[in-house]
Amino acid sequence: MKAIIVCASSSHGNTRKVADAIGSVLGAGVVEPGEISPVEIAEYDLVGFGSGVYYLAMDKRLRAFVDAVPAGQGRAAFVFATSGIKEPGLRPYLRHLADQLTGNGYEVVGGFACRGLDTMGPLALIGGLNKGRPSAADLDSARGFAEQLRVGFD
Repeated sequence: MKAIIVCASSSHGNTRKVADAIGSVLGAGVVEPGEISPVEIAEYDLVGFGSGVYYLAMDKRLRAFVDAVPAGQGRAAFVFATSGIKEPGLRPYLRHLADQLTGNGYEVVGGFACRGLDTMGPLALIGGLNKGRPSAADLDSARGFAEQLRVGFD
């Protein structure tokens, strides 16, 4: 299996930590959206797409990258995110990204989310939410998620 992870991680590097944990299990490199062209994604059997969540939306760089990705023709993908709060039912950012990929011909085989340090806006005044996150336990969960993905390809 040839895998790659496209990760837009800003602020504190929360999402990059999760991407690196998943990538270590899958043997996948981790790249920022600007480090690979959307066309190159077709070379991979499994592609991960993830970012932090900012004001209830995935990173705009990742959204633009996914918009430019050619049809997946049944290739497998997974989505992941870190956020300061639980994904709200009225604005499901992971499901929206998964639906976008499915509509573009990808088979979305899983999703992962965990908390991350959030210092956006007024939260910076109090030192943020979720200090110490993603934690070692969160990263173990991310590796467990990746193990499940890998089993699907063995």
